[in-house]
Amino acid sequence: MGARVVGPDDGNAGFLGSIGVRFMLDGPESGGGFALVEHPMSARALAAPLHRHSREDEYSYVVEGRVGALLGEDVVFGEPGDLIFKPRGQWHTFWNAGDEPARLLEIISPAGFERYFAELVEGGGSTALEPEERAALAARYGLEVDPQSVSELVSRFGLVFPGEPL
Repeated sequence: MGARVVGPDDGNAGFLGSIGVRFMLDGPESGGGFALVEHPMSARALAAPLHRHSREDEYSYVVEGRVGALLGEDVVFGEPGDLIFKPRGQWHTFWNAGDEPARLLEIISPAGFERYFAELVEGGGSTALEPEERAALAARYGLEVDPQSVSELVSRFGLVFPGEPL
């Protein structure tokens, strides 16, 4: 792959079931070292149930809005220009902590997990899949998910799940 510019309207986009995704740079383009996706989030949207990755770290760079994250037992908030680090093996989730849209750039290292997002989009989003389909997809990507966490997260942080497409 040669050098290139990824513009604000470049890359395939879709809806994951609660937040959006725009594919900016994938594993083959980076030599497998990382992938980059953008996540637009509607107001107060919970991105996902509590989950943890066995294969990759995630770095969320806040571009717009206010983003909350639960990292283990710690609750943190990021504003534009902040980076939230979610290491592999740690239970976590994140959400739009504001009443306006939020947007973040998600660096996934090493690459590969971006294909999980692509499969979710192809399946119509997480809320369109049957529980068995979601579990099988998560297992293929080394992802553990606690779907029972959603109601407590929504209540605790004043969120909605699923969110709305932007």
